[in-house]
Amino acid sequence: MEEIISLSNIARKYTIGTEEIHALKSVSLKIHKNEYVALMGPSGSGKSTLMNILGCLDTPSSGEYILNNISVAKMLDNALAEVRNKEIGFVFQTFNLLPRSTALENVALPLVYAGIGKTEREKTAADTLTQVGLANRMTHKPNELSGGQRQRVAIARALVNKPAIILADEPTGNLDSKTSVEIMGLFEEIHKKGNTIILVTHEEDIARHAHRIVRLKDGLVESDSLNDNIITVSARTEM
Repeated sequence: MEEIISLSNIARKYTIGTEEIHALKSVSLKIHKNEYVALMGPSGSGKSTLMNILGCLDTPSSGEYILNNISVAKMLDNALAEVRNKEIGFVFQTFNLLPRSTALENVALPLVYAGIGKTEREKTAADTLTQVGLANRMTHKPNELSGGQRQRVAIARALVNKPAIILADEPTGNLDSKTSVEIMGLFEEIHKKGNTIILVTHEEDIARHAHRIVRLKDGLVESDSLNDNIITVSARTEM
């Protein structure tokens, strides 16, 4: 199976005043194409720092990071932003949608940055919204949508560029349990279509939807194992 992520001895330290904080000490991790991996760990374990490095939002202090055959560990901000926009789709706990824009406009936004023309942009965004079950909500603004529908818009926006990886940070953190199950069902469908998914969560029942669970503690990988008790749901297209 083809490797999509290879981390070798990744460390990240921050200097706050006179104090050095070692958020990541030495993390080595390989993720293959079309894997579904959950990253877990308590507060202060380094999982947010690792997620930022995986998502090319931050660079390591030392170590090597190969993303889809590109060495990104020492890249400067502009080059990193380019890789990030092309290779990674983000889904956040807080949705991060533009409040005055419609669902269609929110989803089309990454295609604006990619320099794609308006007609093609709108068609691709509409197709992606249909894929996540929101064909009848394209002209609605975020405040006219339920929490679950907003997260579906955010997932469509993450998918629209056809990225190599979907990176989901606590994607059900703001949702009730019924809606959480529906959103996890949608991730399941996305994974079946060939996407690589990295899910960051502190909730065991959410992590168990993933096929592999990596646990961090004190800036190190504490355990990395296949999930023998995968929870599956069938995605519902309507909310």
